[in-house]
Amino acid sequence: MKIKKLAVPLLAGIMLTGCGGSKMKDGYYTAEMAEFSHGWKEYVCIQVKDDTIVSAEFNAKDASGFIKAWDNEYMRNMGTVSGTYPNQYTREYVQQLIEGQKDTKVDLMTGATHSGDNFKKLVPAVIEQAKKGDSTTVQVE
Repeated sequence: MKIKKLAVPLLAGIMLTGCGGSKMKDGYYTAEMAEFSHGWKEYVCIQVKDDTIVSAEFNAKDASGFIKAWDNEYMRNMGTVSGTYPNQYTREYVQQLIEGQKDTKVDLMTGATHSGDNFKKLVPAVIEQAKKGDSTTVQVE
């Protein structure tokens, strides 16, 4: 009878702590959109240390791997039309992530709402990878 009384709390403790819980594991994790949109595939990479996101990158790449924030012509055109550009909004979204940590709420910037919507999809996926300790790139629909 004593075994049953001890087994229930012990099992509950194992379930709460031994199954990964909600802590992120140290390492680098990436989530990317499954499809290209307007020639670009957006992604988020994070570095986790002691259950804290210490650095992050949000950007997009084309089919050849060229990074959107490096495209000066795209930046000039977008900045003129929408008032923002990749180097600006990607840094803003990353700053919000690092300040909020696991809070996936993001204040969208005018002119970058599509990217902001993708960012809001990518962040929970990359955090889930970090909780699992799975460094394979996860594809997000």
